[in-house]
Amino acid sequence: MTKVIFKFDKGMDLSNIWETCNSSSSWHDFKKTLPAHFLEMCEGKEFSECKKELESYRKRMYDSGLIEISVNSAQKAWNKINDEYFKRLRKLMKKPICSKKFTAYITTIVRCPYKHNKSNPWFMFSFFRPMINVLATAGHEIMHIQFHNTYWPKIEKELGKEKTADLKEALTVLLNLEFRDLWFVDDIGYESHQDLRNFIEKEWKKKKDFDVLIKKCVKYLTK
Repeated sequence: MTKVIFKFDKGMDLSNIWETCNSSSSWHDFKKTLPAHFLEMCEGKEFSECKKELESYRKRMYDSGLIEISVNSAQKAWNKINDEYFKRLRKLMKKPICSKKFTAYITTIVRCPYKHNKSNPWFMFSFFRPMINVLATAGHEIMHIQFHNTYWPKIEKELGKEKTADLKEALTVLLNLEFRDLWFVDDIGYESHQDLRNFIEKEWKKKKDFDVLIKKCVKYLTK
């Protein structure tokens, strides 16, 4: 059975802070979620230039022991739903789960990126989110990784990278319809995807077949 391993990696967290200071997104400006001093430290600089200062600023948090407690709590909470989550995801997307192991790294900001490489897929979850939101984040990011490793290549040929990315994000509305009882909070999504999410929800309720849904979404996005 596929497992999710929850961990803390200081270097991964520091890198995420730096990357957030120096990245942009058409969906959401995560820079606005950061304290001004992080931007002053990192924006427009190489990671090597600000790593030590960042680590010094985070030292009290890193040494508090609370991060390890959060990681352990997240692991215990996820273990309660792990088997059921992957059973449902496999049934919903009609594909084998793309990896036997996913790694979840805690981060001390709210931006939670992921990497979908099959050999070592990982995602991040926020230290500042309640446990039920951590579970929802895990479900959300794993669904992204699964989509990348199954449906993405074919759809990108039809829609291009940008619209395929929009579809990947919007499809998480299905978590509200088929998984919400595992973590009891809604997957809200980004404002720019609400029309597509509404379309997906409406079509899913008509026919719960992921392949059929994807075909409808491709047609919708090529209008």
